[in-house]
Amino acid sequence: MTTPVYKSVIKTVVSNEQAEGVGARVRRSIGTHELRNLDPFLMLDEFTVHQGAGFPDHPHRGFETVTYMLTGNMSHEDFVGHKGTIGPGDLQWMTAGRGILHAEMPSSDVPAHGLQLWVNLPAREKMVKPRYQELLDQKVPRAQSPDGGATVKVIAGTSYGVKAAVITHTPILYLDVKLQAGKSFEQLVPENWTAFLYTLDGKIQVGCDSLSVDPHATVVLSHEGNTLTVKAETDSHFVVIGGQKINEPIAQHGPFVMNHRDEIMQAFMDYETGKNGFEGAKAWASKIGGRGPR
Repeated sequence: MTTPVYKSVIKTVVSNEQAEGVGARVRRSIGTHELRNLDPFLMLDEFTVHQGAGFPDHPHRGFETVTYMLTGNMSHEDFVGHKGTIGPGDLQWMTAGRGILHAEMPSSDVPAHGLQLWVNLPAREKMVKPRYQELLDQKVPRAQSPDGGATVKVIAGTSYGVKAAVITHTPILYLDVKLQAGKSFEQLVPENWTAFLYTLDGKIQVGCDSLSVDPHATVVLSHEGNTLTVKAETDSHFVVIGGQKINEPIAQHGPFVMNHRDEIMQAFMDYETGKNGFEGAKAWASKIGGRGPR
């Protein structure tokens, strides 16, 4: 049995709402000047998108996007014929790999509200074939703390003995936790992993220093220690995300994330000329979004 050594909080960043895409509103945490990159994580947005707004046709290469819906519906469509809709509690884990051109647009009267996480890929896997893993809410495994105070959706990794259903290129932990007031949640997180919480609702105390945190905050945890502890001051909702560091250089420009600047230039050239994964991209336009910037 592992002896718990509790992690501390090393940084807290509150996410302010900003415009993104076409008419969308996001609260960005990772990907800002305060949290540029948290290896292996490149970006985290809490998005709210009404019908008529969204993320029209845009490309990606070299990383994965994880879209997790909280309320409303989001439809997606790509240039090789994959399409569908995810709703409340549903998950799409998309490996862009060598190239995806797609659109993501709200498709319900209720605003599409959720989280999108960008996860880097190691150099050896940046040009893999694109892949989708989609899980409906009822198929995402659930766990509970021994006292029943914490209910956990296990999106990636393991919690309270329950293992996730998705397969990840980089070892990842992604948990959606609802915690009752006055109750505590504990989670093993390997030492030297990057790990953080993002708070959605309620007020919690995090880490061995019991730092009090309000909603819409990213709470970065220490590399030292092997156990996260959280206590709820009120009924609370938050996600816990962690991952093994890749420890490689990052070259990023807009929707492309590679290791070196020349690879970014090649990605733009491939996209413009329809090569190396972007075959057919220039002639394609989605039915749901039309062309436009991410």
